[in-house]
Amino acid sequence: MKYDLIPNSLFIKNRKKFMAQMKPKSIAVFNSNDVYPIGADSTLAFEQHRDIFYLSGADQEETILLLFPDALDTKHREILFVTETNAHIAVWEGEKLTKEKATEVSGIQTIYWLSDFDKIFFDLMTEAEIIYLNTNEHYRQAVVTETREDRFIQKCKLNFPAHLWAKSNPILQEIRGIKEPEELDIMQTACNITDKGFRRLLGFVKPGVWEYEIEAELMHEFLRNKSKGFAYTPIIASGNNANVLHYVVNNQQCKDGDLLLMDVAAEYANYSSDLSRTIPVNGKFTDRQKAVYQAVLRVKKEATKMLVPGTIWAEYHKEVGHLMTSELLGLGLLDKADVQNETKDWPAYKKYFMHGTSHHIGLNTHDYGLLKTPMKANMVFTVEPGIYIPKEGFGIRLEDDVVIQEKGEPFNLMANIPIEVEEIESIMNQ
Repeated sequence: MKYDLIPNSLFIKNRKKFMAQMKPKSIAVFNSNDVYPIGADSTLAFEQHRDIFYLSGADQEETILLLFPDALDTKHREILFVTETNAHIAVWEGEKLTKEKATEVSGIQTIYWLSDFDKIFFDLMTEAEIIYLNTNEHYRQAVVTETREDRFIQKCKLNFPAHLWAKSNPILQEIRGIKEPEELDIMQTACNITDKGFRRLLGFVKPGVWEYEIEAELMHEFLRNKSKGFAYTPIIASGNNANVLHYVVNNQQCKDGDLLLMDVAAEYANYSSDLSRTIPVNGKFTDRQKAVYQAVLRVKKEATKMLVPGTIWAEYHKEVGHLMTSELLGLGLLDKADVQNETKDWPAYKKYFMHGTSHHIGLNTHDYGLLKTPMKANMVFTVEPGIYIPKEGFGIRLEDDVVIQEKGEPFNLMANIPIEVEEIESIMNQ
C-alpha cells in the first residue's frame, strides 16, 4: 500500500466498540471483497471491504475476520485468517501478509491461514448460539453482484440452520458514523492532498484545456502524495455539462467565459475526501456568475452552522431549502408565485437545487452513519449546496467536509482550500 502504516490501536478500539454490542454467545464474521474479473486474465484493481478494514486494518484479498467475545479459549476471541504466502507468490505478486505482519497491522494475536477457516469456524460454532451476518443496508446501496459476504451467508444458513441470526449492520452504522481521532487525522491527510490537487489546477486551467487534461493533472498530484487516486469517479464539468449532476465522461474542451464545476477529491488509506469547487475557465467571473456563486456560498456557510449535536438530518435539509429559496428569489430565478404554488414533495427550489446538502463521509464517500437520530460530535458530513441553470449554461456547486464539534460550529477539514471569489481569481491570474 502507498499509505503509511496506521497505528493498530485504531482497529483495536473499533473491535472493542463492535464486540461491546454483540449478544452473549455470538460470533461475527467479516469477509474481504472479491477480486472482480474483467475478462481473459484481467481483473479490476482490488478494493478492500470497508467493514473488515475498519475492524482489522487488513487491506488484502481473501481475508476473514472472526470475533467471538465468549469463546472458551481466549485466543479465539479475535481471529484473522489470511492467505498463506510463499516465495513463489512473493516473486509474482509481491509480499503478502505474514502472520507476524498481520498482527502488526491489526493488533490481533491469533492469525491462521485461510485454509484452516472451515475447521476452526465449525468448532467455534458448536460453542456459539448466534452469528452476526454482514449485509449491506446503506440507504444508497444498489448492489446487483453477488459478493463474498453473500456467498458466506448462504453457506452459513445451509450448514448451521439451528443457529440464530443477527445483523452486523446496525452496529456498524452506529460506530462507523462517529470518527476516532486517528480517523480524523487520516481524513485530514486526504483533504490536504485534495488541496494540493486543486491549487495545481488553479494555475493550469485556461481556455482551450480539455476536461480530461484536468483529470490527469489531479491524478498526478494525488499519486505523488501517496493516494491511490480519486475517492470517487471525478466530475469535471465545463459550461452546461455542470447541469448533469453525475457528469463523468470528462471529454469536452473548456471555453472562454465558461464556468468549470469540479467534484473531485483524493482518497488516503481507504478514507475519502469529497470536494466541489466551481471556477471561471478564464480566471474571471462575470457579474452574473459571481452573483450566483455568492448565493451558493452564503447557503453553504449558513448550512454549515446548523451541523451541531442534536440536529436531525431531515429537518436540516428542510431548513437549507428555505435558505436556498430566499437566494433564488433574490437572483430572479424564482418568484413569489413559484413559492406559493410549490408542493410538499417538490418545493420550488428543487428546480435549481435538486440534490441533498449533506451526507456522512469516511471510509466510503457516502459513508455509514445514523441519519434518523440526532447528530453527534465527531460525525463527519459534507456540505454541498448548488444552483444549476441550464438556460444560462452553467451550474455551481461548492462542497467541504466538516467535523461536528461538542460545542460551536463544525471544524472544516477543507478550510485551507480556496473558495472565496477573490482568492480564486487572484491565484488563477498570478
